[in-house]
Amino acid sequence: MSDTTLAAAPARRHRPVTTETPLARWALILLAGGGLALLVFAPLAAVFAEALAKGVTAAVESLANRDARAAIRLTLTIAAISVPLNAAFGIAAAWLITKFDFRGKAFLITLIDLPFSVSPVVAGLCIVLMFGANSLIGGWLVAQGYPIVFALPGIVLATVFVTFPFVARELIPVMIEQGRAEEEAALTLGASGWRVFRTVTLPNIRWALLYGVLLCNARAMGEFGAVAVVSGKIRGQTATMPITIEMLYNEYLSVAAFSLAAVLTLLALVTLLLKTTLEIRHADALAAAHRH
Repeated sequence: MSDTTLAAAPARRHRPVTTETPLARWALILLAGGGLALLVFAPLAAVFAEALAKGVTAAVESLANRDARAAIRLTLTIAAISVPLNAAFGIAAAWLITKFDFRGKAFLITLIDLPFSVSPVVAGLCIVLMFGANSLIGGWLVAQGYPIVFALPGIVLATVFVTFPFVARELIPVMIEQGRAEEEAALTLGASGWRVFRTVTLPNIRWALLYGVLLCNARAMGEFGAVAVVSGKIRGQTATMPITIEMLYNEYLSVAAFSLAAVLTLLALVTLLLKTTLEIRHADALAAAHRH
């Protein structure tokens, strides 16, 4: 084929592989939107619809019940205890892993990830075996009047175990990326260890820390498996909101169950709203914090 023929042939258009046709783009949008509507929005709407099935008055009266108020109070108490503990543990673990070199660091990171792979029910059973009334430690604590299992300490311990990785896993990549140069410079200038943490380290990790705390809080309020094992499901005493919802639903008290579920959903939505607001207002800082 001559050069003249090649020049006369129409140029073949190549569509970039990253550019979709309008039809494909709208099909993907409709598929994603339909999936969200079916799996997320429809169940949420059903929860609130069932809660208000007999009117607002019936829903409010069910929430005013002594057991419902005890469940709400217990859930908030557990979150108020476990989230700060996990924040402190997460900061300490991230600091140890990122600022020091020692044997077994990879094993320690694996242990931090352990709650992600272990079933919450198994975690609850382990706590019962260790601190139950028939165990050596648990029996002694019960004799002293400080029971762990079927009491608040056991529920807090189970919640802390299940939610432990969230804060640490948000902080470790950020602190690895930042390195040690700034802390070492501050120490060279005569700053104490606490002052270095307060003025150098903490400002650099604040957004990752807040992000991890929000995720930890959401998980703590909604935990069921481990708490169901260690709490004993004592109504009005050790029954958290998820456990009380299950108990009410099994007793065919639909309005009471879904009203309490609506409250738990609202708490989760508030956490999600705070998370979204954080992402919108501080997108650059969070993007840097999540860069591995």
